[in-house]
Amino acid sequence: MLTPPQEAPHNPRVGLFVTCLVDLFRPSVGFASVKLLEEAGCRLEVPDAQVCCGQPAYNSGDRKDTAAIARQVIEAFDGYDYVVAPSGSCAGMLRDHYPALFAGDPEMKARAEAFAARVWELTSFLVDVLKLETIQATLPAKATYHDSCSGLRELGVKRQPRQLLAGVNGLELIESPAAETCCGFGGTFCVKYGEVSADIAGRKTQAIKETGADLLLAGDMGCLMNMAGKLQREGAAVTVRHVAEVLAGMTDQPGIGEPNWGGSEPR
Repeated sequence: MLTPPQEAPHNPRVGLFVTCLVDLFRPSVGFASVKLLEEAGCRLEVPDAQVCCGQPAYNSGDRKDTAAIARQVIEAFDGYDYVVAPSGSCAGMLRDHYPALFAGDPEMKARAEAFAARVWELTSFLVDVLKLETIQATLPAKATYHDSCSGLRELGVKRQPRQLLAGVNGLELIESPAAETCCGFGGTFCVKYGEVSADIAGRKTQAIKETGADLLLAGDMGCLMNMAGKLQREGAAVTVRHVAEVLAGMTDQPGIGEPNWGGSEPR
Protein backbone atom coordinates (compact mmCIF):
# COMPACT_ATOMS: atom_id res chain seq x y z
CA MET A 1 0.00 0.00 0.00
CA LEU A 2 1.35 3.39 -1.00
CA THR A 3 1.20 6.57 1.04
CA PRO A 4 0.77 9.33 -1.55
CA PRO A 5 1.69 12.93 -0.72
CA GLN A 6 -1.08 15.47 -0.19
CA GLU A 7 -0.32 17.31 -3.43
CA ALA A 8 0.18 14.39 -5.82
CA PRO A 9 -0.75 15.04 -9.48
CA HIS A 10 -4.46 14.36 -9.87
CA ASN A 11 -5.31 11.09 -11.59
CA PRO A 12 -2.70 11.10 -14.37
CA ARG A 13 -3.44 8.84 -17.32
CA VAL A 14 -0.50 6.45 -17.48
CA GLY A 15 0.43 3.91 -20.12
CA LEU A 16 2.48 0.98 -18.80
CA PHE A 17 5.30 -0.13 -21.09
CA VAL A 18 5.52 -3.74 -19.94
CA THR A 19 8.86 -4.67 -21.64
CA CYS A 20 9.59 -7.94 -23.45
CA LEU A 21 11.41 -9.68 -20.60
CA VAL A 22 8.66 -8.91 -18.10
CA ASP A 23 5.99 -10.09 -20.52
CA LEU A 24 7.75 -13.30 -21.48
CA PHE A 25 9.64 -14.28 -18.33
CA ARG A 26 8.35 -12.49 -15.22
CA PRO A 27 4.76 -11.22 -15.62
CA SER A 28 4.55 -10.68 -11.85
CA VAL A 29 6.71 -7.57 -12.32
CA GLY A 30 4.05 -6.18 -14.63
CA PHE A 31 1.29 -6.97 -12.14
CA ALA A 32 3.34 -5.41 -9.34
CA SER A 33 3.82 -2.26 -11.43
CA VAL A 34 0.09 -2.07 -12.05
CA LYS A 35 -0.61 -2.39 -8.33
CA LEU A 36 1.88 0.32 -7.40
CA LEU A 37 0.67 2.78 -10.01
CA GLU A 38 -3.03 2.24 -9.36
CA GLU A 39 -2.59 2.58 -5.60
CA ALA A 40 -0.75 5.83 -6.28
CA GLY A 41 -3.87 7.20 -7.97
CA CYS A 42 -3.00 6.70 -11.63
CA ARG A 43 -5.54 5.85 -14.33
CA LEU A 44 -3.50 3.00 -15.70
CA GLU A 45 -3.76 1.33 -19.10
CA VAL A 46 -1.64 -1.26 -20.88
CA PRO A 47 -1.86 -0.59 -24.64
CA ASP A 48 -2.32 -3.80 -26.64
CA ALA A 49 -0.40 -2.41 -29.62
CA GLN A 50 2.88 -1.91 -27.74
CA VAL A 51 5.91 -3.83 -28.98
CA CYS A 52 9.60 -4.20 -28.11
CA CYS A 53 11.41 -0.91 -27.48
CA GLY A 54 13.82 -1.80 -30.28
CA GLN A 55 17.04 -2.17 -28.31
CA PRO A 56 18.20 -5.45 -29.93
CA ALA A 57 17.99 -3.92 -33.39
CA TYR A 58 19.44 -0.61 -32.23
CA ASN A 59 22.41 -2.21 -30.48
CA SER A 60 23.09 -4.26 -33.60
CA GLY A 61 23.25 -1.13 -35.76
CA ASP A 62 19.91 -1.63 -37.53
CA ARG A 63 18.56 1.91 -37.38
CA LYS A 64 15.95 1.38 -40.11
CA ASP A 65 14.06 -1.36 -38.28
CA THR A 66 14.55 0.43 -34.95
CA ALA A 67 12.87 3.52 -36.38
CA ALA A 68 9.95 1.41 -37.61
CA ILE A 69 9.58 -0.09 -34.13
CA ALA A 70 9.80 3.36 -32.55
CA ARG A 71 7.00 4.66 -34.76
CA GLN A 72 4.72 1.86 -33.58
CA VAL A 73 5.56 2.43 -29.90
CA ILE A 74 5.03 6.19 -30.16
CA GLU A 75 1.68 5.61 -31.85
CA ALA A 76 0.60 3.03 -29.25
CA PHE A 77 1.23 5.44 -26.38
CA ASP A 78 -0.24 8.54 -27.99
CA GLY A 79 -2.48 10.53 -25.65
CA TYR A 80 -1.09 9.37 -22.30
CA ASP A 81 0.11 11.86 -19.71
CA TYR A 82 3.01 9.57 -18.88
CA VAL A 83 4.62 6.37 -20.14
CA VAL A 84 6.12 4.27 -17.34
CA ALA A 85 8.39 1.23 -17.64
CA PRO A 86 9.68 -1.13 -14.90
CA SER A 87 13.07 -0.99 -16.60
CA GLY A 88 15.73 1.70 -16.76
CA SER A 89 17.09 0.07 -19.90
CA CYS A 90 13.85 0.23 -21.89
CA ALA A 91 12.94 3.64 -20.48
CA GLY A 92 16.38 4.89 -21.47
CA MET A 93 15.86 3.64 -25.02
CA LEU A 94 12.47 5.34 -25.31
CA ARG A 95 13.59 8.56 -23.69
CA ASP A 96 17.17 9.09 -24.82
CA HIS A 97 17.48 7.36 -28.20
CA TYR A 98 14.14 7.64 -30.01
CA PRO A 99 14.44 11.33 -31.04
CA ALA A 100 17.82 10.77 -32.71
CA LEU A 101 16.31 8.07 -34.94
CA PHE A 102 14.34 10.72 -36.81
CA ALA A 103 16.98 13.38 -37.34
CA GLY A 104 16.01 13.62 -41.03
CA ASP A 105 12.26 13.81 -40.40
CA PRO A 106 11.40 17.02 -38.48
CA GLU A 107 7.76 16.12 -37.94
CA MET A 108 8.49 12.65 -36.60
CA LYS A 109 11.41 13.93 -34.55
CA ALA A 110 9.07 16.42 -32.84
CA ARG A 111 6.66 13.58 -32.03
CA ALA A 112 9.51 11.46 -30.68
CA GLU A 113 10.75 14.32 -28.51
CA ALA A 114 7.26 14.93 -27.10
CA PHE A 115 6.93 11.20 -26.42
CA ALA A 116 10.36 10.99 -24.77
CA ALA A 117 9.48 13.84 -22.40
CA ARG A 118 6.64 11.71 -20.99
CA VAL A 119 8.72 8.55 -20.38
CA TRP A 120 9.79 7.52 -16.86
CA GLU A 121 11.32 4.53 -15.12
CA LEU A 122 8.92 3.14 -12.50
CA THR A 123 10.64 4.09 -9.22
CA SER A 124 11.69 7.46 -10.60
CA PHE A 125 8.09 8.16 -11.61
CA LEU A 126 6.78 7.23 -8.16
CA VAL A 127 9.32 9.43 -6.37
CA ASP A 128 10.10 12.27 -8.75
CA VAL A 129 6.70 12.79 -10.40
CA LEU A 130 4.14 11.49 -7.90
CA LYS A 131 6.31 12.60 -4.95
CA LEU A 132 5.74 9.42 -2.96
CA GLU A 133 7.70 9.38 0.26
CA THR A 134 6.96 5.97 1.73
CA ILE A 135 5.42 2.59 0.99
CA GLN A 136 3.68 0.27 3.42
CA ALA A 137 5.11 -3.18 2.79
CA THR A 138 6.80 -5.84 4.89
CA LEU A 139 9.63 -8.20 4.01
CA PRO A 140 12.10 -9.45 6.64
CA ALA A 141 15.32 -9.78 4.66
CA LYS A 142 18.83 -8.49 4.18
CA ALA A 143 18.99 -7.07 0.68
CA THR A 144 21.55 -5.51 -1.61
CA TYR A 145 20.68 -3.39 -4.64
CA HIS A 146 22.18 -3.42 -8.13
CA ASP A 147 22.10 -0.18 -10.14
CA SER A 148 21.62 -1.03 -13.80
CA CYS A 149 23.88 0.81 -16.23
CA SER A 150 21.12 2.40 -18.30
CA GLY A 151 18.91 3.40 -15.39
CA LEU A 152 21.81 4.89 -13.46
CA ARG A 153 23.74 6.59 -16.23
CA GLU A 154 20.99 7.57 -18.66
CA LEU A 155 18.15 8.34 -16.27
CA GLY A 156 19.79 9.05 -12.92
CA VAL A 157 17.94 6.26 -11.10
CA LYS A 158 19.71 5.51 -7.82
CA ARG A 159 18.20 7.41 -4.90
CA GLN A 160 14.58 6.64 -5.84
CA PRO A 161 14.41 2.86 -5.31
CA ARG A 162 16.40 3.17 -2.10
CA GLN A 163 14.06 5.83 -0.77
CA LEU A 164 11.06 3.57 -1.33
CA LEU A 165 12.79 0.46 0.01
CA ALA A 166 13.65 2.33 3.21
CA GLY A 167 9.95 2.21 4.09
CA VAL A 168 9.64 -1.58 3.77
CA ASN A 169 9.26 -3.02 7.28
CA GLY A 170 11.89 -5.61 8.18
CA LEU A 171 14.08 -4.94 5.14
CA GLU A 172 17.73 -4.13 5.77
CA LEU A 173 19.52 -2.69 2.76
CA ILE A 174 23.24 -3.49 2.60
CA GLU A 175 25.15 -1.43 0.08
CA SER A 176 27.74 -3.19 -2.05
CA PRO A 177 30.88 -1.33 -3.17
CA ALA A 178 30.11 -2.81 -6.59
CA ALA A 179 26.48 -1.61 -6.71
CA GLU A 180 27.17 0.54 -9.78
CA THR A 181 29.34 -2.06 -11.55
CA CYS A 182 27.92 -3.66 -14.70
CA CYS A 183 26.52 -7.18 -14.28
CA GLY A 184 27.84 -8.27 -17.67
CA PHE A 185 24.49 -8.59 -19.45
CA GLY A 186 24.49 -5.56 -21.74
CA GLY A 187 21.80 -6.91 -24.07
CA THR A 188 23.49 -8.25 -27.18
CA PHE A 189 26.89 -7.75 -25.52
CA CYS A 190 26.53 -11.00 -23.56
CA VAL A 191 25.86 -12.85 -26.82
CA LYS A 192 28.70 -11.29 -28.83
CA TYR A 193 31.27 -11.42 -26.04
CA GLY A 194 30.23 -14.38 -23.92
CA GLU A 195 33.54 -15.00 -22.15
CA VAL A 196 33.97 -11.35 -21.20
CA SER A 197 30.35 -11.18 -20.04
CA ALA A 198 30.77 -14.30 -17.88
CA ASP A 199 33.89 -12.87 -16.26
CA ILE A 200 32.12 -9.60 -15.43
CA ALA A 201 29.14 -11.53 -14.04
CA GLY A 202 31.41 -13.63 -11.84
CA ARG A 203 33.02 -10.56 -10.32
CA LYS A 204 29.60 -9.07 -9.73
CA THR A 205 28.16 -12.13 -8.01
CA GLN A 206 31.24 -12.41 -5.80
CA ALA A 207 30.66 -8.83 -4.62
CA ILE A 208 27.00 -9.63 -4.00
CA LYS A 209 27.84 -12.67 -1.87
CA GLU A 210 30.39 -10.68 0.13
CA THR A 211 27.65 -8.33 1.37
CA GLY A 212 26.03 -11.21 3.28
CA ALA A 213 22.64 -10.30 1.79
CA ASP A 214 20.08 -13.03 1.19
CA LEU A 215 18.14 -10.95 -1.34
CA LEU A 216 19.31 -9.21 -4.51
CA LEU A 217 17.14 -6.43 -5.94
CA ALA A 218 17.30 -4.38 -9.12
CA GLY A 219 14.99 -2.62 -11.55
CA ASP A 220 15.91 -4.35 -14.83
CA MET A 221 14.96 -7.90 -15.77
CA GLY A 222 17.99 -8.35 -18.05
CA CYS A 223 20.38 -7.66 -15.18
CA LEU A 224 18.32 -9.72 -12.75
CA MET A 225 18.15 -12.78 -15.02
CA ASN A 226 21.87 -12.60 -15.76
CA MET A 227 22.88 -12.33 -12.10
CA ALA A 228 20.30 -14.90 -10.96
CA GLY A 229 21.60 -17.42 -13.48
CA LYS A 230 25.17 -16.94 -12.32
CA LEU A 231 24.22 -17.13 -8.64
CA GLN A 232 22.23 -20.32 -9.27
CA ARG A 233 25.17 -21.96 -11.04
CA GLU A 234 27.42 -21.01 -8.14
CA GLY A 235 24.99 -22.49 -5.62
CA ALA A 236 24.58 -19.18 -3.80
CA ALA A 237 21.72 -18.86 -1.29
CA VAL A 238 20.59 -15.49 -2.64
CA THR A 239 17.01 -14.86 -3.77
CA VAL A 240 16.67 -12.48 -6.73
CA ARG A 241 13.67 -10.19 -7.24
CA HIS A 242 12.60 -7.09 -9.12
CA VAL A 243 12.24 -4.08 -6.83
CA ALA A 244 8.60 -3.63 -7.89
CA GLU A 245 7.68 -7.04 -6.46
CA VAL A 246 9.02 -6.08 -3.03
CA LEU A 247 7.42 -2.63 -3.02
CA ALA A 248 4.06 -4.11 -4.05
CA GLY A 249 4.25 -6.87 -1.42
CA MET A 250 4.21 -9.57 -4.11
CA THR A 251 6.99 -11.88 -2.97
CA ASP A 252 5.15 -15.19 -2.54
CA GLN A 253 6.34 -16.77 -5.77
CA PRO A 254 9.85 -18.20 -6.29
CA GLY A 255 12.69 -15.81 -6.91
CA ILE A 256 14.00 -15.16 -10.41
CA GLY A 257 15.89 -18.18 -11.75
CA GLU A 258 14.43 -20.61 -9.21
CA PRO A 259 12.19 -23.54 -10.25
CA ASN A 260 8.79 -22.37 -11.52
CA TRP A 261 9.88 -18.73 -11.28
CA GLY A 262 8.14 -17.38 -14.38
CA GLY A 263 4.45 -17.94 -13.61
CA SER A 264 1.92 -15.97 -15.66
CA GLU A 265 -0.43 -15.05 -12.81
CA PRO A 266 0.19 -12.87 -9.73
CA ARG A 267 0.22 -14.71 -6.41
